[in-house]
Amino acid sequence: MKLDIIFENNQFIVINKPSGLLSVPDRKQSEPSLKDILIEKLGSIYTVHRLDKDTSGIIVFAKNEQTHKQLSQLFEGRDVAKFYNGLVYGTLYQNKGTIDAPIAEHPIHVGMMTTHQKGKHSITDYEAIESFQRYSWMQFQIHTGRTHQIRVHMKHIGHSIVCDDVYGDASPILLSSIKRKFKLSKHEEEEKPILNRLALHAVKLSFSLNGECFSFEAALPKDLRALLQQLRKWGK
Repeated sequence: MKLDIIFENNQFIVINKPSGLLSVPDRKQSEPSLKDILIEKLGSIYTVHRLDKDTSGIIVFAKNEQTHKQLSQLFEGRDVAKFYNGLVYGTLYQNKGTIDAPIAEHPIHVGMMTTHQKGKHSITDYEAIESFQRYSWMQFQIHTGRTHQIRVHMKHIGHSIVCDDVYGDASPILLSSIKRKFKLSKHEEEEKPILNRLALHAVKLSFSLNGECFSFEAALPKDLRALLQQLRKWGK
């Protein structure tokens, strides 16, 4: 796999991770991960933080133990600015706000999280950038790094992330659901989805390391760009 490398020096590497690729190996070692690919490429690599498998965007790996320790402390100490874009169902009552709701492991479903008063402190800022008939294009800033944080918090306020098979509706987005008088091409037997993966992308990340400021952006992948183009054309 050809990696989309945003930045690399002798301390760390920044990747624009595609959707559908694990950040790090799972317990079963069931499929290759981004970390596996980087180890093959660079020899040794250290995990600093993670993105969900179906979330695309910026992820950072350290190249040595010292940098790993420093970056891990920055992430744990909330000294890293982390921004995401995502598409949610519905129109928000308030265009911007803050969700302050503790997150804990789900008491029944393994691997699933939920809001719970006894959970870990979790804060997400959100803002609706564009509104469509059925959807809203959002920017999120997370101030804590809980598992599935944005997905859980958006479900909590009734606007789950599009195509979320755990916390919302996994149904793919079809052009026929957006465009009136849609007609299938005579060369196609069935309609192909515009989007059939989690509509969440880690877009910006910044921090200071050893007195130097770093700021990175990851361009939206083709599938999200295509979806936005169709929504702007037909979904207003």
